[in-house]
Amino acid sequence: MAKDMRTLFEEERNITDEKMSEGHQARFLDKLDQALPQEEKPRFNWIRIAASIVLALGVGLASYFHFKAEPSKNEVVNNDTEINVKPKTKTLGDISPDLKKVEDYYVANINLELSKVKITPENKELFDGYVAKLEELNEEYNRLSLELTNNGPDELTVNALINNLKLRLNLMYRLQKQLKRMNSLEATQS
Repeated sequence: MAKDMRTLFEEERNITDEKMSEGHQARFLDKLDQALPQEEKPRFNWIRIAASIVLALGVGLASYFHFKAEPSKNEVVNNDTEINVKPKTKTLGDISPDLKKVEDYYVANINLELSKVKITPENKELFDGYVAKLEELNEEYNRLSLELTNNGPDELTVNALINNLKLRLNLMYRLQKQLKRMNSLEATQS
């Protein structure tokens, strides 16, 4: 009783000899166009193009004036009538990558040792004395950097800069030792 679907479709194809009337497809497409007309989009939307150009020019000019208008902090200072040019000072890192590593090593260790210090009312005076010495050495380092900039790199200046960094680091080590001694004295007296 059950027939195979394939045979049913084959029989249906053979029975259907009907053909569509001439022009049926054209009439159908005309009715479709009337029911759903296609809107023609303008090829060039001049307002969008003009807006894009204005936006691009605006962004370009804004970035140009933003980066052009701000002088570097080391370059030019304007005092109404006279322009002072402050040269950028050179450091050890500007001379060679190896000296940059040395400078970074000492500066990082100085900052590390300084961050380890715990200031209490008992050691504040000692700490302030060491900070004053560090500031003196920092001023000397800046003077040597200016000398390096003006005279160019020479062995004496480079060695003086490295020795300055060593002195600052040794100063921090001495501060740590004295603070440990103070803490151990306070602990034994208690």
